[in-house]
Amino acid sequence: MSEPSGGETVPEMRRDHATHASRLSPFASPVIRSLGLIAYEPIWQAMRDFTMQRTADTPDELWLVQHPPVYTLGIAARVQHLPRIDNGIPVVKTDRGGQITYHGPGQPVVYLLLDMKRHGLSVRPLVRLMENAVIDLLGEYGVAASGRVDAPGVYAGNAKVAALGLRIRNGCCYHGVALNADMDLSPFRAIDPCGYPGLAVTQTRDLGITDTPDTVGDKLIEHLITGLQTH
Repeated sequence: MSEPSGGETVPEMRRDHATHASRLSPFASPVIRSLGLIAYEPIWQAMRDFTMQRTADTPDELWLVQHPPVYTLGIAARVQHLPRIDNGIPVVKTDRGGQITYHGPGQPVVYLLLDMKRHGLSVRPLVRLMENAVIDLLGEYGVAASGRVDAPGVYAGNAKVAALGLRIRNGCCYHGVALNADMDLSPFRAIDPCGYPGLAVTQTRDLGITDTPDTVGDKLIEHLITGLQTH
């Protein structure tokens, strides 16, 4: 990976699982990379580099990460969405869809680097696939959840538990899904999450799920792969 601005490099990525084929099919398993806790901007740059450099024969990849505290602004974000207080958390204007959200330790994020043409996916079906992966994961634990047509993401009752955002270039996507697991939710109070004033947020720990963020993240990847193979 190239070195992002600021001199911080993305650590060597550990390949956990990969399936190669001479001509890749939608059913070839993606490469899974578990990166641990890593700053947002180097990962964002690495996703862009990967997507710009990939070819028709490049395997898809899923990256599982957590980030130090950071607010990210999507391309639809407006000035009024900026944090209402200066709590020392950096704000990064990024190129994903959507508005403002918060990332922090204890929140597994899965970045999907997919050739959407390979999977026969357009944006809306992919968003539904991501939402359903979270819904099915929570269902394993007996937690009912649902998506909302007017506000992409996953909700347990009226509280948002997972946020989504994508960027599409040349038929390939990057960015992905962030699942609140066991984190400090207080930074969400300084913003209107995803641009919705008063939107409540929750996390898997508060829904009675005791598995660690790492375990929940691994299970989320399993559900995403199932969705890609069966959609």
